[in-house]
Parts: sequence; C-alpha cells; structure tokens
Amino acid sequence: MSVSTQINLRKDYFGDAEQVIAAHGNMSASLFRYESGIEAVRLKNGRGHLVILPYMGQMIWDAVFDGVDLTMQNMFRMPRPAEVIVGTYGCFAFHSGLLTNGCPGPTDTHPLHGEMPCAPMDRAAIEFGSDDEGAYMAITGTREYVMGFGAHYVARPRVVLRPDATLFDIQMNVENLSGAAMDLMYMCHVNFAFCEGGRIIQPAKFTPDETIVRTEVPAHVPRNPDYDAFLQTLAENPAAMETMSEPHRYDPEQVFYIRNGRAAANGDTSYMMRRTEGDAFHITYNTNDFPKTVRWVMANQDQKVCAFALPSTCEPEGFTAEQGKGNVISLPGGESRHYSVRLGYLTRADSDAAEQAIRSL
Repeated sequence: MSVSTQINLRKDYFGDAEQVIAAHGNMSASLFRYESGIEAVRLKNGRGHLVILPYMGQMIWDAVFDGVDLTMQNMFRMPRPAEVIVGTYGCFAFHSGLLTNGCPGPTDTHPLHGEMPCAPMDRAAIEFGSDDEGAYMAITGTREYVMGFGAHYVARPRVVLRPDATLFDIQMNVENLSGAAMDLMYMCHVNFAFCEGGRIIQPAKFTPDETIVRTEVPAHVPRNPDYDAFLQTLAENPAAMETMSEPHRYDPEQVFYIRNGRAAANGDTSYMMRRTEGDAFHITYNTNDFPKTVRWVMANQDQKVCAFALPSTCEPEGFTAEQGKGNVISLPGGESRHYSVRLGYLTRADSDAAEQAIRSL
C-alpha cells in the first residue's frame, strides 16, 4: 500500500541560495536556481544526491553517490536555456522522444532526440511517502503536448530516490489524449561517465551478431580513414570494446546495438560497467517495455561518455528509418504506456554479486 504527500512547486520558490523545502527520514529536497536561470531540485539521501531540472524536461543534471560522480564529462558549467538537447549537453540523463527520436535522417525534420529532452514542464512537485519498498522521495511533473491537427498527449516523468540507496528510478508515463493513435518512440538516455579501463558486463555475447557496431554514421559525425578502419575492426570483433582501454578510439563516437540480450523470465535485464576500482555503474529495466538496447561511447578533450546501455523502444536512426524497421509504436487514443529504469552506483561488494547475476541470465 502506498501513502504519499505532495508539495506542488512554483518557479518563484527557487532562489539563488539553495534552501531545503522538504525532509523525509535521512532524505531531503532543496531548491535553487542556476546563474543561467534554470531551476533545480537537489534530491539527497545519506549516500549521495541527484540534481533534477523540474521544468526542463525533468532531466537529471547531476548524480553523485559515495563521492563518485556518475555523470559524463562535458563542456557545460551549468544547464543552459535550450530548445534542443545539444544546447545544454552536459546532463546525466534525459527523456529522449516522444513522438520522434534519435538522429534525424536525410528525410526527417524532427529535432535531435525529439521534443521531450528540453520540454518546458507545466507542473512539478516533490512527493514523499512509503510504498511496498519502503520510504522514498520523488520529483514528479506533467507536460501536456497539444498541436492543432496533430498529436495530443500528457507526459508524466518521475525520479524516485530511497534512503541510503545508491540506485534510483527514472520513470515515464505517456498518455495519448487524442482520439487518434499517436506515434511513440522513447529512450531513457543515460550518460554515464567514461571510465578508462572500465569493463562492460552484459547479458549478450561480444560477437558480431549480438553486439553490432553502427556503420551507417550520421552526417554530424566527422569521419577519417582511421575511424573507418576501427569501425571495420569493431564490426568483425566487438570484443575490442569490452574494456574501455583505448579512449582515443572513441573520437568520433561509436554506437552499438545489443541484440539477443538475455533476460529473466519476467523480462528484466541488467548491464553494468565495472571501474578499475572494482565498483560499478549499473542499470536494470524490462525488455518487454524496452525491446532495444543501444550503446553510445565517446571520448575527446571536451566530452567523455560511456552510455553502456540505453533502454529504448527503438534504435536512434531517426523517425523514417525506425518506421521502416517497424520500431515506431502506434499508441491508440486514450491509452498509456509506462516505463521504469533502475540505475546508479554499486560498491565493489555489491558489484561482485551483480556481475554474477548478469552472467547467470
């Protein structure tokens, strides 16, 4: 049974000085505003914190647990006002989609990763209480999208943190308010830090049929003979990227599609990246909701990221290409879809057990 209390937020609650607005056990939520004008909520427990942008697509800007920064290295000192994600590409995680997704192809007109990443939210709230798993604090929000002669939906993102936990939940509920069916493409885009020497643990083989390198490179990715040669190497031997031992190889970026990944009987699967220190970054989700898994790795002087498992309903090749592959969901009018991902940091001891669990799938 779930019992909760909600504090509805207003933008004038946010000031330059960070202030605690709610506390629940050893958890707290504090509000502040960046110099750029972007509002933020710091959700904190005894092990670390998340910084969430409640009015900007509810993206997670920062994630730190046990003193370990989980977020990609980037060029942004703080989030910046933007309509497309590349205008503020420094966050830990964002909601990619929802009507369109991925890198637009030659015939696509949609923005990179769709309309949701930087979407202005209509409402935001702090929720705290208890459920079947115990006490929690959460950031919730709603965004109604409506376009004359077009789609009409409401998105309800949510981030949930629990006491003394280093794993947390990112959720998204999408409800089609229109009488007509709507296209739906969703990816939980999690930008974990690139850890040199990190080893990827996955429930799929590092073989060309299960870990597939993207060879159709988008126009925005600069190419050179060395890059093309490495693409061919990875296409023939994906095990070359099981360990992140050659950072220079990921400039420009590399994208992989993980196929035939194993899952438990209920559809749950997990991936992780073990750092050289023995601890790890970890992610769990249900393959019935997320039938696709994408990997994005990049390391240059400005940005370093190892998004080792991006749960998705589609691959990131743009609307037209994904529609051609049958990867665009048609959500009937009045119906909704719910997505949930559990992710975060694991200590060395917890990582040993998690690795064994993945290998046993």
